[in-house]
Amino acid sequence: MTIPREVFEQTILKFFDPIRPYLEDAGVSEVMINGPKEIFIEKKGRLHKVDASFPSHEALMSALRNLSQFVGRQLNELNPILEARLPDGSRVEAVIPPASPDGPSVAIRRFSKDTLTIEKLLQFKSFTPDAAEVLRAVVACKQNVIVAGGTGSGKTSLLNCLSSFAGQDERIVVIEDARELQLQLPHVVQMEAQPPDPRGRGRVTIRDLFKATLRMRPDRIVVGEIRSGEALELIQAMTSGHGGCLSTVHATYPIDTLNRLETMAMMSDVEIPLQAMRAQIASAINFIVQTTRLLDGSRCVTHITEVLGYEPESGYQLGDVFIRRYLGRDDDGRVISEFVPTGRIPQCIEMIRALGLELPQSVYEAAQRGVLQAEEPPPGMSSH
Repeated sequence: MTIPREVFEQTILKFFDPIRPYLEDAGVSEVMINGPKEIFIEKKGRLHKVDASFPSHEALMSALRNLSQFVGRQLNELNPILEARLPDGSRVEAVIPPASPDGPSVAIRRFSKDTLTIEKLLQFKSFTPDAAEVLRAVVACKQNVIVAGGTGSGKTSLLNCLSSFAGQDERIVVIEDARELQLQLPHVVQMEAQPPDPRGRGRVTIRDLFKATLRMRPDRIVVGEIRSGEALELIQAMTSGHGGCLSTVHATYPIDTLNRLETMAMMSDVEIPLQAMRAQIASAINFIVQTTRLLDGSRCVTHITEVLGYEPESGYQLGDVFIRRYLGRDDDGRVISEFVPTGRIPQCIEMIRALGLELPQSVYEAAQRGVLQAEEPPPGMSSH
C-alpha cells in the first residue's frame, strides 16, 4: 500500500519538530544544525544560537533518513551527503559520519513564500530606483546578465526580480540543480537536474538539460547557478544568438566573475585555446550585477558593471555603470553607503532606445560631471 504524499509530508515534519518553529518563522532565512544539541538560525543576516535541540543523535539521524526516503535518495556511510528539499521547498544539505566526524551537520535554506519584488528590494535599499531602471532596460533589450556574489548575498532573489523585466510574451526556459526560482511570467518551462538512482542510473545534469533546452525554442534561458563545465555551453549559446540569458555565479568582484567562468568553462571536455575562450566569454557576457552581504547583515548590490571586451595584453575590459560608495558606520553599527552612477553610458544605449526606453537622467548628469573611479571595498564589506 502506497502512503499518501500528504501523510508522508506530515511525518517528515514531525521528525523535525525541534526546529519546526524556525521553519515556520518568515524572518528565518537559514537553520544550521551542528549535531543534535547545537542549533543556529540566521535572521536578518545575523547568526543566533537557539535553545532548541534534538533529543539524541539517533533522533536527528531518523529525521534525515526519513527525509532521504521522502526524496528517494540514499543516506548511509557509503553515501554520507544528502541534498534534498523539505515539503515546503526549503533546501537541505546534510552530511553525516564518517564524512562529518562530530555528528550530523545540516544546513536548511528557507525560501520566502512571499515573492520578492523589485519594489521590496528598493524598500530594503539593496539599490536605487535609478539603478533598477538601468537593469530593467538592460534585461528588456536582451543583454546577457550574470548575477554574482557570495553565499547568502541574495543572488537568487535578485535573479528572480531581474527575470520580471523580461517580456510577457517570451518563452523562458529555467534550468536548475534544485528548484528555487519563482518566475512571475506567463510562459515558463522549468527544468531540474536529477541525481542518479542507487544503481547509478537516471542521472540528468545541467549540461544535459542545457543541450535539450537549445532545441526547445527558448526566447530566454535562465540558469539558476553556473557551477561547472556547463559554463561553456552557456557562453557558446550567448554568442550564437541566444540573447537575454540570466544566471548566477559565486564570485566576490566583477573581474572574479569572469575568471570563475573561465575556470568552469575549462572543466568542459571541449578543447578551446585559452585566448579564444577569454574572447568568447567577454563577447558573451554583457553585464555583471554584483551582490554582497555587508558586515551588518544587510544585502545589497555593489556594482552594475558592463563587460567591454578582452585584450590579450591587458585582459578583460570592464566598465562600472553604478558603484557603491561607503561612508562609514552609524551609531548602531549599520554600514552607511550610497549606490551611484559613475557616468558611464552603456554600449547598448541604442538598443535600449530602440525599445522606446531611456536611462535615468542621473546617469547622464554623472556623465557630464566625469566618470567616477571604482573604489576598493571598505571594512564594511563582508568577506562573502
